Amino acid sequence: MSAVHPPGLDPEQLRGRLDRERPGLVSGPLSARLIEGGRSNLTYAVTDGTSRWVVRRPPLGHVLATAHDMKREFRVISALHPTDVPVPAPLLLCEDESVIGSPFYVMEFVEGVPYRTADELAALGAERTRAAVLGLVDALVALHAVDPEAVGLGDFGRPEGFLDRQLRRWGKQLDASRNRELPGIDELHAALGRSLPASPAPTVVHGDYRLDNVLIGGADDRINAILDWEMSTLGDPLTDLGLLVMYSSELGLPDSPVSTTAGAPGHPSAREIVERYAAGSGRDTSAIAWYTAFAWFKLAVILEGIHYRYTLGQTVGAGFDRIGDLVPVFIEHGLTTLQEG
Repeated sequence: MSAVHPPGLDPEQLRGRLDRERPGLVSGPLSARLIEGGRSNLTYAVTDGTSRWVVRRPPLGHVLATAHDMKREFRVISALHPTDVPVPAPLLLCEDESVIGSPFYVMEFVEGVPYRTADELAALGAERTRAAVLGLVDALVALHAVDPEAVGLGDFGRPEGFLDRQLRRWGKQLDASRNRELPGIDELHAALGRSLPASPAPTVVHGDYRLDNVLIGGADDRINAILDWEMSTLGDPLTDLGLLVMYSSELGLPDSPVSTTAGAPGHPSAREIVERYAAGSGRDTSAIAWYTAFAWFKLAVILEGIHYRYTLGQTVGAGFDRIGDLVPVFIEHGLTTLQEG
């Protein structure tokens, strides 16, 4: 921990608010560090030398408050914490921007490792890798088994017309980033629109469910916590499964700046993941090809947005110069998945 506080978080101001709202929680001066790897909201590890906590806040200089809603994230983990879904314990929500410059919330620090690549996962060995990924599926089953009304999340989203709205939303995102020809992407978008499946009963959906958004730890490599709830809502649970299947599929691109975990020895196949989810949840997964193709489309749009910002000089860093080359690959995977079923 550095004695100099990281951008976006003043430990003295934070301690003042914690002492006021949670007296006795903190026993000494606080220090903090930014946890690397977050894609949107900022995450900090904070300690008083004895205990540790985590602070989440919007990115610096953010404009659209609704896209980085701290109250929404805090609400969902507060609702899920008493259930079987592994989430950190919520401790404090502060909507007063005068404290650290934005709304923020504090939650418990949970031990564990987020595995981001197949190489990282491979270090576990085949048997542990298999157990960890199947545990990820089981945790998703547990999330989708929660009754939203029973935990106070009955108004957490608008499930009616969810898939149609999602498809239109990502189509608009694509239009906002268009500055080159992308063969096949309009064909994929249209094909998805023509074959919208009938959604099952709505559940809480995570919105970005994958291995590097959970913490794995302990002797049995269990899922200690599901993180990054900023895209959560009420909707079609199979969108979470489709994204997980996509991230469990081989990209076929060595040294790609965006990767999946599928290449790790012992990693369950996409088919096995779907079968495990179907057995645990009791849901019909026969339309999973649509949901997986939609995940490929959504990621293609996200990557194209990153590429577009890179061409404008608004994004810098290692690997961003290669993001644009990935987009056609994701489009092709989406088309193939939808066509082959």
